[in-house]
Amino acid sequence: MSIIRRNIVDDLIKWKSRKNRKPLILRGARQVGKTTVVKELGKTYKQAIFLNLENPADKEFFDGFTDMKTLVDSLFISRNITSDIHDVLVFIDEIQESPQAIQMLRYFYEDIPELHVIAAGSLLEFAFSDVKSFPVGRVEYMYLYPLNFLEFLEGIDHRRAIDEMHIVPVQEYAHQTLLTLFNTYAIIGGMPEIVKQYVEDKQINTLGNIYASIWDTYKRDVEKYAKGDVEKNIIRHIMNTAPFLIEERIKYQNFGNSNYRSREVSEAMRSLMDARILKIIYPTTSTEFPIIPDIRKAPKLQILDTGIVNYTLKVQASMLSMENLSEAYKGKIIPHIIFQELISTQTIHDESPHFWVREKRQGQAEVDILLQVHQHLIPVEIKSGSTGSLRSLHQYIDQTQQKYAVRVYGGKFIIENTKTPKGTAYTLMNVPYYLGTKLYEYIEWFLENH
Repeated sequence: MSIIRRNIVDDLIKWKSRKNRKPLILRGARQVGKTTVVKELGKTYKQAIFLNLENPADKEFFDGFTDMKTLVDSLFISRNITSDIHDVLVFIDEIQESPQAIQMLRYFYEDIPELHVIAAGSLLEFAFSDVKSFPVGRVEYMYLYPLNFLEFLEGIDHRRAIDEMHIVPVQEYAHQTLLTLFNTYAIIGGMPEIVKQYVEDKQINTLGNIYASIWDTYKRDVEKYAKGDVEKNIIRHIMNTAPFLIEERIKYQNFGNSNYRSREVSEAMRSLMDARILKIIYPTTSTEFPIIPDIRKAPKLQILDTGIVNYTLKVQASMLSMENLSEAYKGKIIPHIIFQELISTQTIHDESPHFWVREKRQGQAEVDILLQVHQHLIPVEIKSGSTGSLRSLHQYIDQTQQKYAVRVYGGKFIIENTKTPKGTAYTLMNVPYYLGTKLYEYIEWFLENH
C-alpha cells in the first residue's frame, strides 16, 4: 500500500511557503498518522532532520544545548546536512518527552526563523504543564484526525470515485458505487493502520486485534497522567462506557450508571479530551450568527473514530448485511460518522459543529447540526425517512424563517422546494451520507445557485 495522501498536506505546503511562518505543532491523537504526514512533507525539502525524543540520543540535543546556533549546528553536523537552512525541515516527534524542547520552540522562531520546524506528540497538554515558559504567540497549530471518506478513497486507490466526489453536484450514475464504498468506510472507520490492513486483505473480520490494540494503548497512555487510582478507574469506566452513549445527551453526575460525582467525571473527561480521544459537543440555542455553545445544557460525546466505536459495540458484523446503515445501532452510527467527517475538515482551527436545541414548556426540538456558512445558519438533519419526519427541522424553520435547510440521508442528491406543516416555505437540499466531508462546499453551492 502506498502512503495515503492526507488533505492536511495542502495546508502544510501553504505553511512551508509563508514568509511569516512560525514553528508548527501538529496536534492529534496517537496513531492518526502525524509522523507519516510530516515525512511525506519532508520529501518536498532538499534535506530533513527527523528526531524522536523517546530516543535518548535525540532528546540529548535539547538537554545539552541552550544556545540555538550551537544546537542547530550540532543537529546539522550529526545528520551531515549541507543544504541551505531555508530548505531544511526539522521534525521533532514525541516532543512531550522534553519540556525543554517545547520551551525552545520560541527560540527557533525568534533566533532562526528561516529554519522550518514542526513538532508533534501525543498527550501534549499533559507536557505543557511542565513547561516553565510556553512559547505563546511563537508557535502555530494544525490538527490531524483519522482518515475521512475522501482520504479513505485515496487509501483504497479508487481514483474514479475520488474524481466523482469532486463534481458538484454529484452525478446520479455515481451514487450507488459511492454509497457502497461509504458503507465500508462507515463500518471500519478511518484509523490509518486499520485502513492499511483492510487494503491488504479486504477482510473486516480480521481487524479486531488492531482495534483492541489501539483502544488499549489509549487507555494506558491516559492512565499514565491520571491523578491517583480513582481518576484511573474513572477513565477506564468512561472509555468502556462512552461508545454505548454516542448521540445521547449526557450528564457527568453518575455517568454511565456509576457512582462517580460530576466533578470527578468532568476532570477525567478533560484528560480524555486533552488526549484527543473524545470531544464534548455542546448544543446551541442560537438562531442568529455567531453560533454560541450553551455549556449549561447537556452535551453529547464524540469519540475519535467510528470504526473503534463499531468494534466496541460489536455491531460490525450486523452492519455488513445492512443495505441502509441509517438503522445501525438505533440510528446512532451515521450521525456520529457525519460529525467525524465535519471535524476532520477543521485542520487549522480546533473546532467542532454544534447541534441546536429548543427546550421550552410547549415542547422540545433538536436539530442534529447547525452550520454557519457566510451570513446563514443552516440546519442539518441526518435522517432516512421522508421530509414529513423532519419535525425539529420544521420547528427551527418556523421559528427563524430560514429559507434553506439540509437533510443528510441514504438517498440520492436532490433539491426540492417544500413547506413546513405550518406553511413556511423553504428549500431543502437532500445530500447522500458520503458527502459529509464536502458538506460545507455543497452548502456554499446551494446558497449560490438557489
